[in-house]
Amino acid sequence: MTTRRYRVAHTTTYRYTGPISASHNEIRMTPLTEENQVTLESRLRIRPLTWSHTYRDYWGTSVTALETAGVHEALELEAISTVECSDPQHVRTDASWDEVRSAERIDRCYEWLETRPSTALPDDVHARFAAAVEGLSPAGTVAKVIELVRAELEYEAGWTVATTSAAEAWEAKKGVCQDFVHITIGALRHLGIPARYVSGYLTPDPDAPLGQPLSGESHAWVEWWGGDWVGVDPTNLKAVGADHIVVARGRDYEDVPPFTGVYLGDEEAELSVEVSVTRLS
Repeated sequence: MTTRRYRVAHTTTYRYTGPISASHNEIRMTPLTEENQVTLESRLRIRPLTWSHTYRDYWGTSVTALETAGVHEALELEAISTVECSDPQHVRTDASWDEVRSAERIDRCYEWLETRPSTALPDDVHARFAAAVEGLSPAGTVAKVIELVRAELEYEAGWTVATTSAAEAWEAKKGVCQDFVHITIGALRHLGIPARYVSGYLTPDPDAPLGQPLSGESHAWVEWWGGDWVGVDPTNLKAVGADHIVVARGRDYEDVPPFTGVYLGDEEAELSVEVSVTRLS
């Protein structure tokens, strides 16, 4: 079993074109502690800060709500975590269609089967997926859907934004990890396979020397139910393992944004983000 330890530093800076009166925000940057992943240390530094409160949202994600009252021209947030991750062991992927589509499973996974505006695809696209996976098992269906998505879309940053829907990304034939995940989720749910959106970090180079910080970024992948929840990365055509660090889960990106909020003032805001991942062991 592969086990790795990482330090993740995620820095977000909002700079305004002039002074604003107040800001109210939520951040999701603390990795989860669960099977195959343990967050050994995590701390947040927020400047300026009036108050903050940390809680678990409906999906189990650690969320810090914060307020900055008073005039300020910038907001700086730094989240630093040390995380130990392992490859999943003994994960079941052989569920039959009868199990996947049973009344009990549909009831338990209602939210992971829901069509959302961000994951909806045109009827002709669904028909194409359905024809391609005819006669395959649930596991075979997932593999085929991801193969088709990766063949259809080209990874290219800058063509889509956080609010781009699966249908829009499919039409553009370009996108980033969020778009690959939204399309995959939309296709799987329409075929009756529960699927959920996972956000976190992917190690830029798992073989990098110990202690060498590497420039990274937030990443997204899919978990589908095949007897157990199984992680798969459609952007990179690989299984999810010790090099994926889980921060949040939800129905789509709207449930898991790393940073969201509002501010009081007429000024424009410029966002800058830096992520570094350092392998410790």
